[in-house]
Amino acid sequence: MKISNHVSWVGKVDWELRKFHGEQLSTNNGSSYNAYLVEDEKVAIVDSVWTPFAKEFIENLKSKIELSKIDYIVVLHAEPDHSGALPLLVQNAPQAKIVCSASAVKSIKGYYHQDWDFQVVKTGEKLSLGKTELTFIEVPMLHWPDSTMAFLSEDNVLFSSDAFGQHYASQKIFDNENDQTEIFYEAMKYFANILTPFSKKVTKKIEELLALNLPISVIAPAHGIAWKDGIKAIIDKYILWANAYSENQITLIYDSMYNSTRRMAEIIAEGIQAECDDVKIKIFNSSKSDINDVVLEVFRSKAVLVGSPSYNNGILHSIAGLLDEIKGLAMENKKAAAFGSYGWSPANVKIISESLKAAGFDVFADTAKAQWNPSEADATKLFDFGKEFAKFLKQ
Repeated sequence: MKISNHVSWVGKVDWELRKFHGEQLSTNNGSSYNAYLVEDEKVAIVDSVWTPFAKEFIENLKSKIELSKIDYIVVLHAEPDHSGALPLLVQNAPQAKIVCSASAVKSIKGYYHQDWDFQVVKTGEKLSLGKTELTFIEVPMLHWPDSTMAFLSEDNVLFSSDAFGQHYASQKIFDNENDQTEIFYEAMKYFANILTPFSKKVTKKIEELLALNLPISVIAPAHGIAWKDGIKAIIDKYILWANAYSENQITLIYDSMYNSTRRMAEIIAEGIQAECDDVKIKIFNSSKSDINDVVLEVFRSKAVLVGSPSYNNGILHSIAGLLDEIKGLAMENKKAAAFGSYGWSPANVKIISESLKAAGFDVFADTAKAQWNPSEADATKLFDFGKEFAKFLKQ
């Protein structure tokens, strides 16, 4: 598929992919591994595909161009979903130099244990291909130390690596050919689950990128669709998402063994709604929900309430795992509270509160507890707890 005058997409759409980063990230709409062929007086390949598709990638390339004509293999990020076909590509195009950052050289050698012909580039350095040239922009920790962007002059294509990407499979390459609701949802989910810990770096690097005044006509990321009509929209979204983002939403997350904690969540939600009728409320059972979708809702929320029954002097593992995941994402400017049922040991709510504090949340001093199955008296207290938490949000 043609991206621009000199650029063709030569990647792989993975319609079947449902998990990424091992089993860590859900990809319910599949994904793509975007590689790009730049044909000028010199020929460059920008990134490749994940290892399982390496042979298919090479065969497709052979149908497009003689591999002996490839002058450069540009590696913007060394993670195997970007570089998995690199060993086979080098084998078939041994004359090509590998162009990447110094950090990427370390990563590539760590993965493939080969001392290939590397050409190290830094921010601002250019690689002439003839009429066009690539200008490199290092963007460390978006989301790896080796992450780099490259801007192709004449065609005005920004190869953005993981930034501005989505896990989204489509036969159409551009944003204006796809469902806008779906692609922005997947872009936000991608940001929330992968880039949130690096939000300050995102803001800084986007400011640096905008200061270059590049006449960008296409943003071509490493996953998902390329941005053409929505370039300003996705850049504006990144600036917004990176700035302690939240909407007028409260999310309650719980796990439950015998529905006691579920009932607590629902009653607390009623109390919140009674006090704040304009707020959007969402409730999730963490053991029955996609954790990455839940993380996205936490990212969107101005406050979260987390509940679990006591279990072995602790909490249920789905909640423990979620809290650990949230801590690693380092979200900012969010409030929280803990709740839960118990039989003989109410340690659960303390554990949840401490975990939320460790994750950087402003935690409501009160917690909501109910022994065994909530009674009518408990229900009244839980409803009032919801109302008090809603007032806490207004402080």
